[in-house]
Amino acid sequence: MAQRSAADTLLDGPTPKHAQLREILREIATRELRPGSALPSERDLTLRYGVSRLTVREAIGQLVAEGLLVRVRGKGTFTALPRVDVRLHLTSFTEDMRSRGLEPETAVLGHAELPPPPDTAEALGLAPGQPAYWLTRLRKADGAPLAVERGWFHPGAAPGLLDLDLTESLYSLLDLHYGIRLEHAMQTVLAEGADAETAALLGVRPGSPLLVFRRISTARDAPVEDTRSWYRGDAYQVTMPLRTQAGSTGRPPEEVAP
Repeated sequence: MAQRSAADTLLDGPTPKHAQLREILREIATRELRPGSALPSERDLTLRYGVSRLTVREAIGQLVAEGLLVRVRGKGTFTALPRVDVRLHLTSFTEDMRSRGLEPETAVLGHAELPPPPDTAEALGLAPGQPAYWLTRLRKADGAPLAVERGWFHPGAAPGLLDLDLTESLYSLLDLHYGIRLEHAMQTVLAEGADAETAALLGVRPGSPLLVFRRISTARDAPVEDTRSWYRGDAYQVTMPLRTQAGSTGRPPEEVAP
């Protein structure tokens, strides 16, 4: 660690040292570090600025509360990723990230041919006990983990799918190898706290807020996929255009007496 300089000295005075340190760390996080970069350790900060670890934790905690920094258990404190605005149209993660100027990366965590849960069997039009393709992947952008996908695919629509390079865009693989272009999907969005396994994969604390998307997609009116994706709540947001119903005046409905 470099020797402390005069610029690193916190002053005694009306402004508490944790507030002074908070602004220094804000400057470092916004001007010197890229999103997703690690902040110096608490020990290094105590030595550099000549303050207690309690002061360091107070300063960091305030920036975490603001959303500028994130703590990752066992790894340290990192600058927050900018939120990605989820686009509610039928496109792949790979295509979506590239359209934003981000480099997508996919790690295959597991795959198998198994009987799916009853709700998925129903969604895919499979008989009870009939197997489907199961696939779990970790999706990253510019090296940062953003989402965990756990999906089921109809084996009749894409026989041999699990033998292909599953680090590629699945939608591109479906088009290239099977001539399948997904035309319609029903997507449901909900919020969940991260379980221990998903939290570890995404580099967040267990219980951290996640956006969960369930997408059931079809091609030529036949079901192809039933996929659930868990997105980091600190990195994603959803924006939706809204319109009044056709023929509506745009005014709120009148109250009807019971």
